[in-house]
Amino acid sequence: MKYVQPRPSSIVAALYTARDLEVDVAVLHGPSGCSFKHARLLEEDGMRVLTTSLAENEFVFGGQSRLEDVLLYAEEKFSPKRMAVMGTCVSMIIGEDLQAAIDNSGVLTETIAVDIHAGFTENIDGVVATLKPAADIGWITHDELSRQQVLLKAANQVERLRGAAVKEYIEPSRGDLKHLVAKRLVELIREGKKGVAVMNAKKETAYMFADSLLALHEIAPNANISYSANLELRGLPKVKRDAERIIRDLDSGGLSYVKQGALDEYGATGDLLGKWIQEDNPDFALLTGVPHAIEQKYTDGIECFSITNGPRQVAPLKDLGHAHVVVEIDLHPKTLGVRSIVESEFGAILRSMA
Repeated sequence: MKYVQPRPSSIVAALYTARDLEVDVAVLHGPSGCSFKHARLLEEDGMRVLTTSLAENEFVFGGQSRLEDVLLYAEEKFSPKRMAVMGTCVSMIIGEDLQAAIDNSGVLTETIAVDIHAGFTENIDGVVATLKPAADIGWITHDELSRQQVLLKAANQVERLRGAAVKEYIEPSRGDLKHLVAKRLVELIREGKKGVAVMNAKKETAYMFADSLLALHEIAPNANISYSANLELRGLPKVKRDAERIIRDLDSGGLSYVKQGALDEYGATGDLLGKWIQEDNPDFALLTGVPHAIEQKYTDGIECFSITNGPRQVAPLKDLGHAHVVVEIDLHPKTLGVRSIVESEFGAILRSMA
């Protein structure tokens, strides 16, 4: 399908994957404005992002010597344990040899070359392009590489079938009014209805998506609600560390829940979570993170409250029969660089109704 709406960039996906691999410095080999917003955001998460700032003359004559200089500068300035060189559209078009630049620079830091550009149809190509050299250098095992490739395909399939990639264009929406949705949820609880609350979140977004579960437990600690969170400890180094921190916060909040899936398995847990919901036979379900991973056949007849961070995910969730859909705007920037659960807008509104 040819999309006419903006889609995630494979270069940005490569940058986030480098961060998950605990890369200290990533060097974008291209113009200074390439992936500017995400580069700045990732610096909030502890990874230095530098650029070779290629200009017009280097578009023609090449910028390998410039890349070598920046690598040496990064090693001297930051004393990193790991570095990654990220390709861009410019470096691909002029045929730059990223690995040769690393070898010729003389840097002693373990450094991988990620040959990537933004012209791929799927952003997961950027993830795979980063994981393959990481496996070759020994940062992850080849078994983990294979696991990641399976998970990426599952996540892509969910987006194509029920997510923001289901149509060539989806009208963005802020969703339903949060205070009205919260009011309805509280009404069901006070009526003694049975519910489930499920977090199926992608990586660091769980720092905010988990808050809705905490808020629900705080206002109704004795309600007939079963909780689930995808916090099994598997995945890349940062992903596991994030899960450990969120587990700590949920446990300290007194929340009792089952762990189903890991933070990088959000696209592959649909059947597991769907069957669990069916077995519990609830009247309502609060679904946070990636609600559309769960097929409609598992939620038919259940009043669904879905929380997403994607304005283009509202319409697909409504099409799945979810009665209430709210959007946590700017969730991703708010969860970069954090080390504990962040209060969500929906969580704050729920607490106000205690």
